[in-house]
Amino acid sequence: MKLMKTLGLAALLASAANVALAHADTDSVRRGAYLARVSDCIACHSAPGGKENAGGLPMDTPVGKIYSTNITPDKETGIGDYSYEDFARALRSGVAKEGHSLYPAMPYTSFARVNDNDMRDLYAYFMYGVAPVKQANRDSDIPWPLSMRWPLTLWRWMFHDDSRYQPDAGKSAEWNRGAYLVQGMAHCGTCHTPRGVAFQEVALSEKKPGYLSGAQLAGWYAGNLTGDAREGLGGWSADELVQYLQTGRNRYTAAFGPMAEVVHYSSQHINAADLSAIAVYLKSLPGAGAADIAPVRTGATLFFENCATCHQANGQGHDKVVPALAGSSAVMARDATSLIRVVLEGGVNARTRHLAWEYSMPGYAQQMSDQEVADVLTYMRQSWGNAASPVAAGDVAKVRGIVADGAHPK
Repeated sequence: MKLMKTLGLAALLASAANVALAHADTDSVRRGAYLARVSDCIACHSAPGGKENAGGLPMDTPVGKIYSTNITPDKETGIGDYSYEDFARALRSGVAKEGHSLYPAMPYTSFARVNDNDMRDLYAYFMYGVAPVKQANRDSDIPWPLSMRWPLTLWRWMFHDDSRYQPDAGKSAEWNRGAYLVQGMAHCGTCHTPRGVAFQEVALSEKKPGYLSGAQLAGWYAGNLTGDAREGLGGWSADELVQYLQTGRNRYTAAFGPMAEVVHYSSQHINAADLSAIAVYLKSLPGAGAADIAPVRTGATLFFENCATCHQANGQGHDKVVPALAGSSAVMARDATSLIRVVLEGGVNARTRHLAWEYSMPGYAQQMSDQEVADVLTYMRQSWGNAASPVAAGDVAKVRGIVADGAHPK
Protein backbone atom coordinates (compact mmCIF):
# COMPACT_ATOMS: atom_id res chain seq x y z
CA MET A 1 0.00 0.00 0.00
CA LYS A 2 2.85 2.39 0.89
CA LEU A 3 4.49 1.69 -2.47
CA MET A 4 1.22 2.40 -4.29
CA LYS A 5 0.87 5.74 -2.47
CA THR A 6 4.44 6.68 -3.39
CA LEU A 7 3.88 5.79 -7.02
CA GLY A 8 0.61 7.67 -7.02
CA LEU A 9 2.26 10.81 -5.59
CA ALA A 10 5.04 10.63 -8.18
CA ALA A 11 2.50 10.29 -10.96
CA LEU A 12 0.55 13.25 -9.59
CA LEU A 13 3.68 15.42 -9.48
CA ALA A 14 4.65 14.40 -13.01
CA SER A 15 1.16 15.15 -14.21
CA ALA A 16 1.24 18.60 -12.55
CA ALA A 17 4.60 19.34 -14.16
CA ASN A 18 3.26 18.35 -17.57
CA VAL A 19 0.21 20.55 -17.09
CA ALA A 20 2.43 23.51 -16.08
CA LEU A 21 4.66 22.97 -19.10
CA ALA A 22 1.63 22.74 -21.35
CA HIS A 23 0.50 26.15 -20.07
CA ALA A 24 3.95 27.63 -20.65
CA ASP A 25 4.92 29.17 -23.96
CA THR A 26 7.47 26.64 -25.23
CA ASP A 27 9.08 29.24 -27.50
CA SER A 28 9.48 31.51 -24.48
CA VAL A 29 11.09 28.66 -22.52
CA ARG A 30 13.45 27.97 -25.41
CA ARG A 31 14.44 31.63 -25.71
CA GLY A 32 14.87 31.81 -21.94
CA ALA A 33 17.18 28.80 -21.98
CA TYR A 34 19.40 30.61 -24.48
CA LEU A 35 19.35 33.84 -22.48
CA ALA A 36 20.25 31.92 -19.32
CA ARG A 37 23.34 30.66 -21.16
CA VAL A 38 24.26 34.20 -22.18
CA SER A 39 23.76 35.24 -18.55
CA ASP A 40 25.93 32.35 -17.31
CA CYS A 41 23.52 31.63 -14.45
CA ILE A 42 24.60 28.01 -14.15
CA ALA A 43 28.24 28.87 -13.42
CA CYS A 44 27.51 30.76 -10.21
CA HIS A 45 24.41 28.89 -9.08
CA SER A 46 25.90 25.39 -9.28
CA ALA A 47 28.41 24.03 -6.79
CA PRO A 48 31.12 21.55 -7.84
CA GLY A 49 29.58 18.08 -7.76
CA GLY A 50 26.12 19.53 -7.04
CA LYS A 51 22.91 19.79 -9.04
CA GLU A 52 22.61 22.44 -11.70
CA ASN A 53 21.20 25.78 -10.51
CA ALA A 54 20.73 24.47 -6.97
CA GLY A 55 23.22 26.97 -5.50
CA GLY A 56 25.85 26.45 -2.84
CA LEU A 57 28.86 27.80 -4.74
CA PRO A 58 31.14 29.71 -2.30
CA MET A 59 32.19 33.19 -3.41
CA ASP A 60 34.79 35.34 -1.71
CA THR A 61 33.96 38.93 -0.83
CA PRO A 62 36.03 41.50 1.09
CA VAL A 63 34.05 40.69 4.26
CA GLY A 64 33.71 36.91 4.01
CA LYS A 65 32.28 34.07 1.95
CA ILE A 66 28.76 34.06 0.59
CA TYR A 67 27.02 31.16 -1.14
CA SER A 68 24.93 31.26 -4.28
CA THR A 69 21.25 30.44 -3.89
CA ASN A 70 18.95 27.77 -5.27
CA ILE A 71 17.28 29.14 -8.41
CA THR A 72 15.43 25.98 -9.41
CA PRO A 73 11.60 26.06 -9.24
CA ASP A 74 11.49 24.07 -6.00
CA LYS A 75 8.74 25.72 -3.94
CA GLU A 76 10.36 25.15 -0.54
CA THR A 77 14.04 25.90 -1.13
CA GLY A 78 14.15 27.50 -4.57
CA ILE A 79 12.18 30.14 -6.46
CA GLY A 80 9.11 28.04 -7.27
CA ASP A 81 6.83 30.48 -5.41
CA TYR A 82 8.19 33.54 -7.22
CA SER A 83 5.73 35.46 -9.37
CA TYR A 84 7.10 37.18 -12.46
CA GLU A 85 7.15 40.44 -10.49
CA ASP A 86 9.15 38.76 -7.67
CA PHE A 87 11.58 37.34 -10.21
CA ALA A 88 12.06 40.64 -12.05
CA ARG A 89 12.53 42.57 -8.80
CA ALA A 90 15.24 40.17 -7.64
CA LEU A 91 17.14 40.36 -10.94
CA ARG A 92 16.75 44.09 -11.49
CA SER A 93 16.63 45.56 -8.00
CA GLY A 94 18.46 43.03 -5.85
CA VAL A 95 15.53 42.34 -3.53
CA ALA A 96 14.39 38.79 -2.76
CA LYS A 97 10.73 37.74 -2.57
CA GLU A 98 11.04 37.72 1.23
CA GLY A 99 12.08 41.38 1.13
CA HIS A 100 15.76 41.13 2.11
CA SER A 101 18.49 42.69 0.00
CA LEU A 102 20.75 40.52 -2.14
CA TYR A 103 24.50 40.98 -1.98
CA PRO A 104 25.87 42.86 -5.03
CA ALA A 105 27.85 39.77 -5.95
CA MET A 106 24.54 39.00 -7.67
CA PRO A 107 24.91 41.17 -10.81
CA TYR A 108 21.53 42.88 -10.57
CA THR A 109 23.32 46.11 -11.45
CA SER A 110 23.71 44.58 -14.93
CA PHE A 111 20.44 42.63 -15.13
CA ALA A 112 18.59 45.91 -14.56
CA ARG A 113 19.32 46.64 -18.24
CA VAL A 114 17.37 43.57 -19.43
CA ASN A 115 14.15 44.41 -21.29
CA ASP A 116 10.74 43.07 -20.32
CA ASN A 117 10.46 40.50 -23.13
CA ASP A 118 13.79 38.90 -22.28
CA MET A 119 13.01 39.00 -18.57
CA ARG A 120 9.72 37.12 -19.18
CA ASP A 121 11.53 34.53 -21.27
CA LEU A 122 14.06 34.01 -18.48
CA TYR A 123 11.22 33.60 -16.01
CA ALA A 124 9.48 31.05 -18.26
CA TYR A 125 12.68 29.04 -18.51
CA PHE A 126 13.39 28.94 -14.78
CA MET A 127 9.78 28.08 -13.94
CA TYR A 128 9.14 25.48 -16.65
CA GLY A 129 12.47 24.52 -18.19
CA VAL A 130 14.56 23.80 -15.09
CA ALA A 131 14.15 20.71 -12.92
CA PRO A 132 13.30 21.55 -9.29
CA VAL A 133 15.93 20.57 -6.74
CA LYS A 134 15.23 20.52 -3.01
CA GLN A 135 18.35 22.00 -1.49
CA ALA A 136 18.31 24.55 1.31
CA ASN A 137 20.31 27.72 0.88
CA ARG A 138 23.38 28.17 3.03
CA ASP A 139 23.94 31.21 5.21
CA SER A 140 26.95 33.37 4.49
CA ASP A 141 30.17 33.20 6.52
CA ILE A 142 30.17 36.98 6.96
CA PRO A 143 30.44 37.74 10.70
CA TRP A 144 27.96 39.90 12.57
CA PRO A 145 27.46 42.87 12.42
CA LEU A 146 28.77 42.94 8.84
CA SER A 147 26.23 40.25 7.95
CA MET A 148 23.31 42.60 8.56
CA ARG A 149 21.61 43.35 5.26
CA TRP A 150 19.87 46.64 5.95
CA PRO A 151 22.96 48.66 4.87
CA LEU A 152 22.54 47.12 1.42
CA THR A 153 19.37 49.19 1.05
CA LEU A 154 21.50 52.29 1.43
CA TRP A 155 24.05 50.82 -0.99
CA ARG A 156 21.35 50.38 -3.64
CA TRP A 157 20.10 53.90 -3.04
CA MET A 158 23.59 55.31 -3.51
CA PHE A 159 24.92 53.20 -6.40
CA HIS A 160 22.20 51.24 -8.18
CA ASP A 161 20.62 52.40 -11.44
CA ASP A 162 17.70 50.10 -12.30
CA SER A 163 16.85 51.69 -15.67
CA ARG A 164 16.54 49.53 -18.80
CA TYR A 165 19.04 49.68 -21.64
CA GLN A 166 18.35 52.61 -23.93
CA PRO A 167 19.55 52.15 -27.54
CA ASP A 168 21.94 54.75 -28.92
CA ALA A 169 20.28 56.17 -32.05
CA GLY A 170 23.65 57.19 -33.42
CA LYS A 171 24.95 53.60 -33.47
CA SER A 172 24.12 50.58 -35.62
CA ALA A 173 21.63 47.90 -34.62
CA GLU A 174 24.53 45.46 -34.25
CA TRP A 175 26.45 47.82 -31.96
CA ASN A 176 23.34 48.33 -29.82
CA ARG A 177 22.73 44.59 -29.60
CA GLY A 178 26.32 44.08 -28.45
CA ALA A 179 26.07 46.89 -25.91
CA TYR A 180 22.79 45.45 -24.58
CA LEU A 181 24.33 42.01 -24.10
CA VAL A 182 27.66 43.19 -22.64
CA GLN A 183 26.08 45.68 -20.24
CA GLY A 184 23.13 43.45 -19.39
CA MET A 185 22.85 39.69 -19.46
CA ALA A 186 26.52 38.91 -20.13
CA HIS A 187 27.33 41.28 -17.21
CA CYS A 188 30.95 41.66 -18.32
CA GLY A 189 31.43 44.68 -16.07
CA THR A 190 30.83 42.60 -12.94
CA CYS A 191 34.36 41.23 -13.26
CA HIS A 192 36.11 43.52 -15.73
CA THR A 193 35.22 46.94 -14.27
CA PRO A 194 37.12 48.28 -11.23
CA ARG A 195 35.16 48.71 -8.01
CA GLY A 196 35.09 51.63 -5.64
CA VAL A 197 35.54 51.72 -1.89
CA ALA A 198 31.99 50.44 -1.34
CA PHE A 199 32.47 47.54 -3.78
CA GLN A 200 30.42 49.36 -6.44
CA GLU A 201 31.38 49.22 -10.10
CA VAL A 202 32.88 52.58 -11.03
CA ALA A 203 31.00 52.59 -14.35
CA LEU A 204 28.11 50.63 -15.86
CA SER A 205 28.65 51.59 -19.50
CA GLU A 206 31.12 53.21 -21.86
CA LYS A 207 29.67 56.60 -20.94
CA LYS A 208 31.77 56.77 -17.77
CA PRO A 209 35.53 56.29 -17.40
CA GLY A 210 36.87 53.00 -16.12
CA TYR A 211 34.28 50.74 -17.74
CA LEU A 212 35.76 47.32 -18.57
CA SER A 213 39.29 48.61 -17.97
CA GLY A 214 40.27 45.56 -15.90
CA ALA A 215 39.84 44.72 -12.22
CA GLN A 216 41.00 42.38 -9.48
CA LEU A 217 38.27 40.17 -8.07
CA ALA A 218 38.38 37.09 -5.84
CA GLY A 219 42.09 36.55 -6.28
CA TRP A 220 42.07 36.92 -10.08
CA TYR A 221 42.65 39.83 -12.42
CA ALA A 222 39.94 40.20 -15.07
CA GLY A 223 41.64 41.78 -18.05
CA ASN A 224 41.17 45.07 -19.81
CA LEU A 225 38.48 44.80 -22.53
CA THR A 226 38.97 48.29 -23.97
CA GLY A 227 40.97 49.13 -27.06
CA ASP A 228 44.26 49.61 -25.22
CA ALA A 229 46.98 48.25 -27.48
CA ARG A 230 49.18 46.84 -24.72
CA GLU A 231 46.92 45.19 -22.17
CA GLY A 232 43.50 45.43 -23.85
CA LEU A 233 41.93 44.25 -27.10
CA GLY A 234 43.49 46.91 -29.30
CA GLY A 235 45.54 44.38 -31.27
CA TRP A 236 42.70 41.88 -31.72
CA SER A 237 40.38 41.85 -34.72
CA ALA A 238 36.65 41.35 -34.22
CA ASP A 239 36.99 37.84 -35.69
CA GLU A 240 39.76 36.98 -33.22
CA LEU A 241 37.57 38.14 -30.36
CA VAL A 242 34.72 35.96 -31.60
CA GLN A 243 37.13 33.04 -31.92
CA TYR A 244 38.27 33.53 -28.33
CA LEU A 245 34.70 33.58 -27.00
CA GLN A 246 33.77 30.50 -29.04
CA THR A 247 36.84 28.35 -28.39
CA GLY A 248 38.63 29.90 -25.42
CA ARG A 249 41.74 30.66 -27.44
CA ASN A 250 43.16 32.65 -30.31
CA ARG A 251 46.64 33.51 -31.56
CA TYR A 252 47.19 35.89 -28.63
CA THR A 253 46.06 33.95 -25.58
CA ALA A 254 43.96 31.19 -24.05
CA ALA A 255 41.20 31.51 -21.46
CA PHE A 256 42.14 30.43 -17.93
CA GLY A 257 40.68 30.60 -14.44
CA PRO A 258 37.17 32.08 -14.21
CA MET A 259 37.20 33.09 -17.88
CA ALA A 260 37.65 29.45 -18.89
CA GLU A 261 34.42 28.75 -16.98
CA VAL A 262 32.68 31.60 -18.79
CA VAL A 263 33.65 30.09 -22.14
CA HIS A 264 32.64 26.59 -21.03
CA TYR A 265 29.27 27.46 -19.54
CA SER A 266 28.31 30.53 -21.54
CA SER A 267 30.11 32.14 -24.46
CA GLN A 268 30.64 29.00 -26.55
CA HIS A 269 26.85 28.64 -26.62
CA ILE A 270 26.16 32.20 -27.82
CA ASN A 271 25.04 32.32 -31.44
CA ALA A 272 27.26 33.79 -34.14
CA ALA A 273 25.19 36.94 -34.64
CA ASP A 274 25.29 37.82 -30.96
CA LEU A 275 29.01 37.08 -30.69
CA SER A 276 29.64 39.34 -33.66
CA ALA A 277 27.57 42.10 -32.01
CA ILE A 278 29.52 41.72 -28.76
CA ALA A 279 32.79 42.01 -30.70
CA VAL A 280 31.58 45.10 -32.58
CA TYR A 281 30.68 46.80 -29.31
CA LEU A 282 33.87 45.88 -27.46
CA LYS A 283 36.05 46.89 -30.40
CA SER A 284 34.42 50.32 -30.35
CA LEU A 285 35.65 51.08 -26.83
CA PRO A 286 38.65 53.44 -26.76
CA GLY A 287 41.74 52.34 -24.86
CA ALA A 288 41.55 53.05 -21.15
CA GLY A 289 42.89 51.91 -17.82
CA ALA A 290 46.42 50.95 -18.77
CA ALA A 291 49.12 52.54 -16.64
CA ASP A 292 51.49 54.92 -18.37
CA ILE A 293 54.63 52.86 -17.97
CA ALA A 294 57.93 53.58 -19.63
CA PRO A 295 59.41 50.53 -21.38
CA VAL A 296 61.78 48.59 -19.16
CA ARG A 297 65.28 48.63 -20.60
CA THR A 298 67.12 45.65 -19.18
CA GLY A 299 70.85 45.25 -19.05
CA ALA A 300 70.79 43.06 -22.16
CA THR A 301 68.70 45.61 -24.06
CA LEU A 302 71.03 48.43 -23.07
CA PHE A 303 74.07 46.40 -24.10
CA PHE A 304 72.71 45.64 -27.54
CA GLU A 305 71.62 49.25 -28.03
CA ASN A 306 74.89 50.86 -26.96
CA CYS A 307 77.76 48.38 -26.78
CA ALA A 308 77.31 45.41 -29.09
CA THR A 309 78.29 47.25 -32.30
CA CYS A 310 81.87 47.52 -31.12
CA HIS A 311 82.18 44.84 -28.45
CA GLN A 312 80.05 42.35 -30.44
CA ALA A 313 77.05 40.41 -29.18
CA ASN A 314 79.29 37.64 -27.84
CA GLY A 315 81.49 40.10 -25.95
CA GLN A 316 84.58 39.14 -27.97
CA GLY A 317 85.36 42.64 -29.27
CA HIS A 318 87.83 43.06 -32.13
CA ASP A 319 91.40 41.89 -31.70
CA LYS A 320 93.87 44.71 -30.98
CA VAL A 321 91.16 47.35 -31.52
CA VAL A 322 88.14 46.88 -29.26
CA PRO A 323 88.85 45.00 -26.04
CA ALA A 324 86.96 41.80 -25.31
CA LEU A 325 84.49 41.77 -22.42
CA ALA A 326 84.10 38.00 -22.25
CA GLY A 327 86.70 36.60 -19.86
CA SER A 328 88.02 40.09 -19.07
CA SER A 329 89.63 40.44 -15.66
CA ALA A 330 88.80 44.15 -15.74
CA VAL A 331 85.12 43.39 -16.28
CA MET A 332 85.12 40.80 -13.49
CA ALA A 333 87.14 42.86 -11.01
CA ARG A 334 86.01 42.63 -7.42
CA ASP A 335 85.62 46.42 -7.32
CA ALA A 336 83.70 47.82 -10.32
CA THR A 337 84.70 51.47 -9.81
CA SER A 338 86.97 51.67 -12.85
CA LEU A 339 84.45 49.87 -15.00
CA ILE A 340 81.72 52.29 -13.95
CA ARG A 341 83.97 55.27 -14.64
CA VAL A 342 84.82 54.12 -18.15
CA VAL A 343 81.12 53.75 -18.98
CA LEU A 344 80.34 57.21 -17.59
CA GLU A 345 83.37 59.09 -18.99
CA GLY A 346 84.44 57.00 -21.92
CA GLY A 347 88.11 56.45 -22.63
CA VAL A 348 90.94 56.42 -25.15
CA ASN A 349 93.33 53.51 -25.66
CA ALA A 350 97.06 53.90 -25.29
CA ARG A 351 98.75 55.02 -28.52
CA THR A 352 102.17 53.48 -28.93
CA ARG A 353 104.82 53.11 -31.55
CA HIS A 354 103.68 49.51 -31.94
CA LEU A 355 100.00 50.36 -32.53
CA ALA A 356 99.74 53.78 -34.05
CA TRP A 357 95.96 54.14 -34.34
CA GLU A 358 93.88 55.51 -31.57
CA TYR A 359 90.55 53.99 -30.46
CA SER A 360 88.15 55.92 -28.25
CA MET A 361 84.96 54.96 -26.47
CA PRO A 362 82.26 57.60 -25.82
CA GLY A 363 80.95 58.23 -22.33
CA TYR A 364 77.32 57.53 -21.41
CA ALA A 365 76.89 59.76 -18.37
CA GLN A 366 74.26 61.84 -20.17
CA GLN A 367 72.44 58.98 -21.88
CA MET A 368 72.13 56.51 -19.01
CA SER A 369 70.77 56.75 -15.49
CA ASP A 370 72.57 55.24 -12.53
CA GLN A 371 70.26 52.23 -12.68
CA GLU A 372 70.83 51.73 -16.38
CA VAL A 373 74.61 51.84 -15.98
CA ALA A 374 74.33 49.35 -13.14
CA ASP A 375 72.11 47.08 -15.25
CA VAL A 376 74.34 47.05 -18.32
CA LEU A 377 77.49 46.44 -16.26
CA THR A 378 75.82 43.64 -14.32
CA TYR A 379 74.88 42.08 -17.65
CA MET A 380 78.51 42.25 -18.80
CA ARG A 381 79.82 40.85 -15.51
CA GLN A 382 77.44 37.87 -15.62
CA SER A 383 77.37 36.95 -19.33
CA TRP A 384 79.53 34.85 -21.72
CA GLY A 385 80.88 32.79 -18.82
CA ASN A 386 81.79 35.83 -16.72
CA ALA A 387 81.04 35.57 -13.01
CA ALA A 388 81.14 38.68 -10.85
CA SER A 389 78.93 40.43 -8.33
CA PRO A 390 76.17 42.75 -9.61
CA VAL A 391 76.66 46.50 -9.74
CA ALA A 392 74.25 48.64 -7.70
CA ALA A 393 72.82 51.99 -8.74
CA GLY A 394 74.29 53.47 -5.55
CA ASP A 395 77.77 52.44 -6.67
CA VAL A 396 77.24 54.27 -9.94
CA ALA A 397 75.92 57.36 -8.18
CA LYS A 398 79.04 57.52 -6.05
CA VAL A 399 81.36 57.36 -9.06
CA ARG A 400 79.17 59.83 -10.97
CA GLY A 401 79.73 62.28 -8.14
CA ILE A 402 83.45 61.80 -8.37
CA VAL A 403 83.35 62.37 -12.14
CA ALA A 404 81.26 65.53 -11.68
CA ASP A 405 83.85 66.86 -9.22
CA GLY A 406 86.61 66.17 -11.69
CA ALA A 407 88.48 64.15 -9.10
CA HIS A 408 90.14 60.79 -9.24
CA PRO A 409 88.48 57.94 -7.34
CA LYS A 410 89.89 57.35 -3.91
